[in-house]
Amino acid sequence: MPDEEQISDKRLSQLFKERLEQELSGNNGGFASEEVGQTRAYEEFKKQYMPKNFTVYEKICNFAEKTIPFRPDEKKAQALQEAINTCHLNTTPTGVYSAALVIPLAIIFAAMIIFFIIPMALGGQGNLFFVMFALLGGLAMLIPLQSLPMTLAGSWKMKASNQMVLAVFYVVTYMRHTSNLELAINFAAEHLGPPLALDMRKIVWNVETEKFDSVKDSLDDYLNAWRHNNEEFVECMHLIQSSLYESSNDRRLGSLDKALAVMLDGTYEKMIHFAHNLQAPLTTLNMLGVVLPILTLVLLPLVVSFMDNMRWYHLLAFYNILLPIAVYYLGSKILSTRPGGSGDQDITEKNPELKKLKNITINFGGQELYLKPIVVCFVLGAIVFLIGLIPLIWYSVGLPDYALAPGPSGNLKLVNADFIDPGTAKYYFLNYRVRTEGGDATEDLVGPFGLGAMMFSLLIPLSIGYFMGLYFKMKSQKIVKIRDQSKKLELEFSSALFQLGSRIGDGIPAETSFGKVASMMQDTVSGKFFMLVHVNITRLGMSVEKAIFDKEKGALQYYPSDLIESSMKVLVESSKKGPLVASQAIINVSEYIKQMHRVDERLQDLLGDVIGSLKGQVKFLTPVISGIVVGITSMITKILGILGDGMKQLSAGGAAGGGAGLLSMFGTGIPTYHFQIVVGLYVVELAYILTVIGNGIETGGDQIGKENALGIGMTKSTILYIMLAGGAILVFNLVAGAIPINIGS
Repeated sequence: MPDEEQISDKRLSQLFKERLEQELSGNNGGFASEEVGQTRAYEEFKKQYMPKNFTVYEKICNFAEKTIPFRPDEKKAQALQEAINTCHLNTTPTGVYSAALVIPLAIIFAAMIIFFIIPMALGGQGNLFFVMFALLGGLAMLIPLQSLPMTLAGSWKMKASNQMVLAVFYVVTYMRHTSNLELAINFAAEHLGPPLALDMRKIVWNVETEKFDSVKDSLDDYLNAWRHNNEEFVECMHLIQSSLYESSNDRRLGSLDKALAVMLDGTYEKMIHFAHNLQAPLTTLNMLGVVLPILTLVLLPLVVSFMDNMRWYHLLAFYNILLPIAVYYLGSKILSTRPGGSGDQDITEKNPELKKLKNITINFGGQELYLKPIVVCFVLGAIVFLIGLIPLIWYSVGLPDYALAPGPSGNLKLVNADFIDPGTAKYYFLNYRVRTEGGDATEDLVGPFGLGAMMFSLLIPLSIGYFMGLYFKMKSQKIVKIRDQSKKLELEFSSALFQLGSRIGDGIPAETSFGKVASMMQDTVSGKFFMLVHVNITRLGMSVEKAIFDKEKGALQYYPSDLIESSMKVLVESSKKGPLVASQAIINVSEYIKQMHRVDERLQDLLGDVIGSLKGQVKFLTPVISGIVVGITSMITKILGILGDGMKQLSAGGAAGGGAGLLSMFGTGIPTYHFQIVVGLYVVELAYILTVIGNGIETGGDQIGKENALGIGMTKSTILYIMLAGGAILVFNLVAGAIPINIGS
């Protein structure tokens, strides 16, 4: 009888034959099933870690590819595929080109239906201006949409580049005490935020799914995408890999130290060149996007008075749609040249518990209720917006206009404007005027031009700019306070770690060393952090690891910082290999933190002048210039209105043809109510765009920093503009009302 070993050999042989037959016959087994499993696993990976804002664009591209497939040439398709891979987009180059065609066509057809076909069907007149505007806008979108994945890839790489110094720091720090590349990359991915954390996870993921045989091969494949964008990072990772093959420990540590030094020096040199080349494009942006458009507004009241066909929505299309898009595009081009530096990340991504701090907390009956800031700000902004529309609502429901006119004693009285001579009123609430074209009056009324309506119009930009800024401020202020506290701790942490490492190196246990260092640094943030750890150990009986990382009582819950967390994890891991190893690891980490802080301070010095200029532009120059321009415009419009009324009286009184001929040169102009809204909204848009650009230059896209800067910049800029514009409107209208204009002299 065959023994058990022969039976097992036959069974094993039979299993191999069945597996081979499945693979050769193409059944759902073998490699095919493995590929399906890997595909599903990768889809789960994307769902878990990928940002959700790409989903809509991916769906549009895939829909457009099925509807109107339009394939680019091979060279362009290859470049697009690289960008798509960088952003992890679930689409194809054909989908991108198809979407670049479908989106403009959809916009053009929508404009034709809304602004032309529907009005004509209802018996009105179509507005060809918006149809042509949509046509030109759609054509202008073709090229940017075709290269949108490259723009997204550039933004992805810029954000990732800002994290590369930290990434190298985490990998080097871990490999100093544990020479394992895969574990070091996992350690970096754990402490980094997206997008670089996704790339780090993908490196390990490709090994686990057997796309590559080793972490080295997967890492080399990933580094190919950075050879032309960040050579320092590629060189650093090669130095880190070479440390694995060093024969002596000193040479291994030397390679790791050299890797971090190369990264820091390369970042500093690139930022020097960026800062030196930044002045010219920012000056161009400032002149084309801020100074010239606002100063041009001074001439517009005179220009539009001679152009009968000029309407307020023409200004709206140019100043509130076309110009902001152009300014943002120029600013994004400037940001795309920014090299990778050091950037902060959203601490709520690492600690979801902190996300509730973005809400408004209300104590009600001993319970905490959370209210989203967007709801509060939207409701308040909508109320203010509706109040700003009172002049239009007032006129639409047929209520009478009111004016301030001199009474018998010469004092101004509030009277019904329908019962007084238009030439006698000083100031109106609404002041709708008859539209004139070529000197001939039409049946249309245009307005409001009144002082009261113009003061109400200030509430429109206030409702948008201030409450949008208030939303960002309420959303970020609590998070920023916690992060600022953590930053203070990071600044002191280098010396604190050095002292902690020295105590552990002297043979004092880590449990006791925390208390000794805390007593020496009582008045510092580091001392408070170490004291929390000491209290958790001595009074709550926790281990060092729990005293630091416990989710309820751990010290890191009060100081959320990836830098501090990673340092403490190095301490915990290296302590397992003995106090001397732990001491040396902590001292080395303190030196790394000091070097990174030194480079970060140099970068801030390089960009200080540029950032200060942009902040001054947002908070002071733009609202001041715009407010004065609106005041001057209101005065010019009022004077032209007085001249128009006077010339109408001359023409009606049978005066010589000079008055009538001069009258034919003037149109009605643009209502000051609408004019101020256009300028105010442009100030709000500029405040947003310049703040985003300034924050991008300074931090490279820090989300919390951007929201905090928007909260401060938009609220201050909007309030300053409203105050100056309101004051200028009153002052210049008083001046215009006091000017004696005698047409008949």
